[in-house]
Amino acid sequence: MPRLEVLANVALRVPSILVLDLLYKCDIEGVTEHLKAKNEDMLFKYKYVIWNMYYIGHLINVVVLILPLRHIVTLYLHILTGLLLYMGHQISKDYVHEELQYGYQGAVYRDSLAFNRFLYCYFLPGQIILSTLCAFLMKTKKVWLFSAHMLPLLARLCATPHAMLLTVNTFSMGLTGVGIAVFLLSNIFVPYRLARAAYSELLHLEVIELYRLLGVGISLWNQFAVPVLFSVFWFILFIVQLCSDIMSAGTSITHHGIMFFLLTSVSECCATPYSLLGLTFMVSYLALGLLNLCKFYLGGFAAVQNENVMHRGVTEGVTLLLLAIQTGLLDMQALQRTFLLSIILFIVVTSTLQSMIEITDPVILALGASRNRSLWKHFRGLSMCLLLLVFPVFMAYKISQFFHMDFWLLILVSSCMLTSLQVTGTMLIYSLFMVELFRSDPIESLDEVIYWVNAVSRVLEFVVALCVVAYGTWESLFGEWSWMGASVIIIHSYFNVWLRAQSGWRSFLLRQEAAKKINSLPRATAQQLQEHNDVCAICFQEMSSAVITYCGHFFHSNCLRKWLYVQETCPMCHQTVRPTPPGQSQASADSPAAPPQRDAEPDPAAPEGDQKLDTATVQETQSNSIWTCFFVDDLI
Repeated sequence: MPRLEVLANVALRVPSILVLDLLYKCDIEGVTEHLKAKNEDMLFKYKYVIWNMYYIGHLINVVVLILPLRHIVTLYLHILTGLLLYMGHQISKDYVHEELQYGYQGAVYRDSLAFNRFLYCYFLPGQIILSTLCAFLMKTKKVWLFSAHMLPLLARLCATPHAMLLTVNTFSMGLTGVGIAVFLLSNIFVPYRLARAAYSELLHLEVIELYRLLGVGISLWNQFAVPVLFSVFWFILFIVQLCSDIMSAGTSITHHGIMFFLLTSVSECCATPYSLLGLTFMVSYLALGLLNLCKFYLGGFAAVQNENVMHRGVTEGVTLLLLAIQTGLLDMQALQRTFLLSIILFIVVTSTLQSMIEITDPVILALGASRNRSLWKHFRGLSMCLLLLVFPVFMAYKISQFFHMDFWLLILVSSCMLTSLQVTGTMLIYSLFMVELFRSDPIESLDEVIYWVNAVSRVLEFVVALCVVAYGTWESLFGEWSWMGASVIIIHSYFNVWLRAQSGWRSFLLRQEAAKKINSLPRATAQQLQEHNDVCAICFQEMSSAVITYCGHFFHSNCLRKWLYVQETCPMCHQTVRPTPPGQSQASADSPAAPPQRDAEPDPAAPEGDQKLDTATVQETQSNSIWTCFFVDDLI
């Protein structure tokens, strides 16, 4: 039953949005101009009536849209009852006209044709069932209240003259009309009572505070299922438009191409704010489905359960909506809207591909670093990387064929190039991991090679962004200048040039500082490693060579270097790792010094507080050793 309620909650609200969309498309100004061309007096008489009906139609549909589900169900039951009564009166009216044309005025049961027409063609039992169904929908046992449309049939059964049949038919329709009018007048204040009840409930909740207003808004958003509602509305609109275009286009579909035909149908379905919202939510759901399909393909069903806020399709939907509003998509003609929508959808697809890279990148690197030998997992990761490498290039090639190269097209093409560059860097690092996997001994300088692969990839991305900025600046200075183009250049320069350069330079300085510290630390001798007889506290692997910090701890040089990229403290005791011993100058540090000893016992002469501090430090170090290992593995 809850699923049925969810389905009804969406299905029963869609007609209101469809009517609102049609009302928005109505050209009221054109109607008034048409009336003005016919007659000035007619324009004065009907102008305000038309506008009042237009606004009242909006108001009624908005009220129906926000009604609670039980009231919407009641409203549709009343509408269905009215349609059934109308159908009953139409059947009776057709029967009366048939009898007048036939001309037989005797008793019905004395003429076989008249009797068959009375009993079967216009189905007297069916009229009775129709009245019973109306009473059932209205939840009443008074079937006679909905039987006025049967009066012409009963009058004919009683051999009423033909002249009276039309009068009886008109009387039955008037009787039904009076009943409907009485019902409407008796319930005319229902909307007011509903609005008053909602207002009282809001006052009871004290929604004056901002967070309560937000809570009420989120509750209404979930109660009305706004994303699903607008998506279903847009899907219905698109199917109707697509069928209409197919019937009207004929053989011209193959001439223009299926893609252009689909884009034209989509652009026709985003000509109003309601349809644009529907397209926004539809794009969000499509992006979410594509990202979940990518997760499922790479990691199975368990990977789909791990939701990331940034990978829920919201970014793609918001991007489409903002670009459509900023570019004035709704105010354009059909052909212009089609071409602009194709560019916007290109940007949305590029954003989706970027999200897919963010999903694929850690998976493929984890496969290489964890030495996983499952061929199926490696095939899935590599095939996804290959798709993300080739498809952006194909998109850039296709869009460059449709449009002339300018600053905006260069931004789109550069985004595809950056996507392919990121995938190329990821696959190169994965290849290095696999080369090390099939070697008998590990590659000592693997970390440095990975760093330089990443560095080259980032430099290429930086060069692409710099070329875009340079081209945009040249076009603004010597071509067409606009505030929009200048603002895009400034934003692009800050986020894609300045921040990239700043991040790369900071990473380079950190590596230089870490290398300087590692080179200044003494190397452990074979005797010291034998006396230490322990594993590296970072990677938990045996140590054939190690460096010794000035606080007396042994680590692999590569492991400690990776750690120092993150923070400058010793992983064991959290003392700052310096290139020189504490309290010693750089000149004295250059002279040979006795290697530090391994962890010593607490000095009996030391204060009791220092001994407790050393013990607490060791306990904290042991408890954090596992965290340290996973952190560095994740960093790798």
